[in-house]
Amino acid sequence: MALDLPGMGLGTSGNTDPETCRETVVEALEMGYRHIDTAQMYDNEDAVGEGIAAADVDRDGVVLATKVHPSNLAYEDAKRTAEESLDRLGVDSVDLLYVHWPMNAYDPEDTLRAMDELHEEGLTRHVGLSNFTPDLLDEARGLLEAPVAAHQVECHPLLPQEELRAYAREHGHPLVAYCPLGRAQLEHPVLEEVADKHGVSTPLVSLLWCLAQDSVVPIPKATGDHVRENWEARDLELDDADLERLDAIDERQRIIDPENAAWNR
Repeated sequence: MALDLPGMGLGTSGNTDPETCRETVVEALEMGYRHIDTAQMYDNEDAVGEGIAAADVDRDGVVLATKVHPSNLAYEDAKRTAEESLDRLGVDSVDLLYVHWPMNAYDPEDTLRAMDELHEEGLTRHVGLSNFTPDLLDEARGLLEAPVAAHQVECHPLLPQEELRAYAREHGHPLVAYCPLGRAQLEHPVLEEVADKHGVSTPLVSLLWCLAQDSVVPIPKATGDHVRENWEARDLELDDADLERLDAIDERQRIIDPENAAWNR
């Protein structure tokens, strides 16, 4: 059965305070979010699991995703740490388990064999990939027995990922967009002009652009009032002229640089 992802999820990267993380997950789920994204790297799986358990929602209706750390992608480590993730999350299985980055301990044959076995054993309902190039996606699809249920990458108007969005449409999986708000770091006159036109912030324009794209499922990280602000953005819409102007931006900006990340040192 194909993975049916809600149109927008909650990202939890950087939300490492246990109480804040737990409360944010509860608030988001009770507001209507039904897709929660975490990772071994985020060091918050315990709090995410506690939030899901505490929320007054039907657990069966929540898509829970986590990711195997790049340093844990050797066969035995991937199997062991995936089970440790389930223990921290307090669940018997997750809906979606990603290979977080194809680097460090990533070995296509061994890593993907581990992912297949975790899928066959019922510890994850679906297998996902994150931060892969088209060539690496092709290689992974050739090795995996399980279908690639989702591909997660940074995506926003200044990193629109045209090739990977086209790949997702061609192969029938969603492109899950992290940093869809650009972490409020994106600066461009067109973003500012569209924001002024609609009376919203530039990060919200970036999110609205993601929501307007076929096959793209944004997972903005948020706490506090921004959880509701992002959720209510689903009722807003950019017009064709706005989207054309945003699509015409030729400047590129990447927020996450794995070469300089602390976990890659």
